[in-house]
Amino acid sequence: MTRLSRRELLGMLAGAWAAAALPPRVGPDVARAAEAPKRGGQVVVGLSQEPTVFNPLRPHIEVDRGVHFGIFDSLWRTDERAQFIPNLAVEVPSVKNGGIAKNGREYTFRLKKGVAWHDGTPFSARDVKFTWELVTNPKFGAFTRVGFDAIASMETPDESTVRVRLREPFAPFLTAWGDAWIVPAHILESVPDPNTAEFNTRSPIGTGPFKFGSRVAGDHLVLVANPAYHGGPPHLERIIFKYIPDLTVLYTQFKTGAIDVTGLQGISAEFYAEAKALPGVTLHLHHSPSVEYIYFNYGKPWFKERPVRQALYHAMDKRAIIEQVYYGVPKPVEGYLPSTSWAYNADLPRHEHNPEKAKQILDEAGWKPGPDGIRAKGGERLSFTNSTTSGNKLREQAQALLQQNWRAVGVDMQISNMPAAVIWGEFYVKSKFDSLMVGIQASVGDDPDCLNRIHSKYIAAETGSGRNVAQYKNPEVDHLLEDGVREVDRAKRRALYVKLQEVLRTDLAYLPIFSYVRIEGVRQGLLHYKPNSNVLHNTWNMHEWGWKA
Repeated sequence: MTRLSRRELLGMLAGAWAAAALPPRVGPDVARAAEAPKRGGQVVVGLSQEPTVFNPLRPHIEVDRGVHFGIFDSLWRTDERAQFIPNLAVEVPSVKNGGIAKNGREYTFRLKKGVAWHDGTPFSARDVKFTWELVTNPKFGAFTRVGFDAIASMETPDESTVRVRLREPFAPFLTAWGDAWIVPAHILESVPDPNTAEFNTRSPIGTGPFKFGSRVAGDHLVLVANPAYHGGPPHLERIIFKYIPDLTVLYTQFKTGAIDVTGLQGISAEFYAEAKALPGVTLHLHHSPSVEYIYFNYGKPWFKERPVRQALYHAMDKRAIIEQVYYGVPKPVEGYLPSTSWAYNADLPRHEHNPEKAKQILDEAGWKPGPDGIRAKGGERLSFTNSTTSGNKLREQAQALLQQNWRAVGVDMQISNMPAAVIWGEFYVKSKFDSLMVGIQASVGDDPDCLNRIHSKYIAAETGSGRNVAQYKNPEVDHLLEDGVREVDRAKRRALYVKLQEVLRTDLAYLPIFSYVRIEGVRQGLLHYKPNSNVLHNTWNMHEWGWKA
C-alpha cells in the first residue's frame, strides 16, 4: 500500500505527467504506532454545537463532520502531513500505478474487497457510482458538487473497480473526492426523497469504524465500535459527543475530567494561561486553515456597495479584537488562505484602522448622518444585524466592540445571536441573515480551491447546493476559480490564486479578522490523537484512538 501527497500528485499531472515516487504508506488499517492502546473504554468529546445532519452529502456544519468521520469512509483521506491515505480504495490513483491516465482526464478507483456496511450488506463499486449520481442530481440538496460535477461519465466494470472520465483536467479532483464520504445505494436509492430520508437525521448506516448508537437531543450522541471494520476494530468501545454551548462550562468540565477532548472549538483563549498549568492534560496549539470573518449577505442592498464594505473595514479595530478579546493568540489575515498554504499571497494590503477615513468614504458615497447619527441614503438607514452562536463569549465580546466601532462612524449594527442548531441551519444555508461573525475554512485541505464557497454557481439559496451563503457574485472571481481548477501546473496555479486573493481583498467580499490558532485539550493517556489542519474536525482518525495500557 502506498501514500501519495497532493504536492506529488500535482507534480505528476504537470508537463508530461511523469510518474512520482511514492513513499511507504502507513494507513488507518496498519497504523498502530509504536505504543498500542489497550482495548475498551470510551472517550467523551465536548462540542459547543449539536450535530444534527448525519448524511454527509447533505448541507452540514463542522461539528456534523466530527461524527461523519466515525460512521462513514471516503475513498481516501488526508492525514496530518497533507498526504492522501487509502480508505475504501486499495491505493490512491496515480500515473505510476495506472490509476491516472497521462492525459489527466481518466481515473481508475480500485476498491477494497470484503468491506461491509454496518447492516452487513457488502460494499461495492455500485455505492460509489450511486454517491456520484445522488450528489449531481439537481433535485438533491448537496453539501458540495465540486469534483463531482467535473465527471463526464463513470463506469463500474466489476464490483471493485470504478472508471471515471472527466470533461477536462481538474487539478483538485483527488482532494475533492478525499473530502467526500460514500453512502449506501441499497438504502437511499429506494427512498421517495433523499432530501428528507430518516437516514439523514436518525439512522445513518456507513462502513466506518463506529456505528450510530444513540442520541439524546440537546445533550449527547453515542457512537459504538464496529468490530467488523475493514481497517481493524477500533480500540475504544464507544465515543460520546457531549453538547455544551457555553465555552466556559465546557472548559470547566474538561478541568474536572468530565470531558476527555475539548473538540472543535477547543479551549477559549482567555483560559490558555491557566490550562497550560493543569495537571494530567496535554494541550495542542496549532495553526488552523479556518479564518474568522464578518460575512455579508449580498442579498441585502447595503452590502452591494463596495464603499460601505470599505468603510466598515476601516472602522473595524481588528487589533483590539485580537489582543483584547482573544489575548493575542490568533494572527491577523487579509485573505482566505493560511500563511502555511503554498498559494498564500503575502503581499496583500494590510488593514488600516482609520475611523475618519471610514466617515469620508461614506460621505462621498452619499450616506449622510441622520438626526440620531445613523447614516441613511435614499430613505434607507445603514442598519443591519450581526449574528453568531449564542454562548460564544469571545465572539460576543468581539461583536460588542465592533458595534461600538461602527456606531462611531454612523452605522447601526444590532446583535442577534441564536443557538447553534438555529443559526447554522436554514438561517445560514439559505442566506436569511444580514451579516455573520463566523469561522470558515474556505479551501479543502491544503488545496487553495474554494469554488464551493465563493463561485456564483454554488449559491444554495438559488441552486439548492453549495456553500456560497454570502450570495457573492463577481465574474472575475468566477473566471479565476474556474481557471484555477483547470490548470495542473503548480506554478501557474499559484499565480491564479495569488491574483484571486488580490481581487477578493480589493473587493472586500468579506472582512477577514484573523486566522485561527486552535488550543485543544486532551486528557493524558489518550494515545494517537493527531491534530490535523487539513480537515475540519480532529476526530479524523478516531479509529486509532485508545487509552494507554
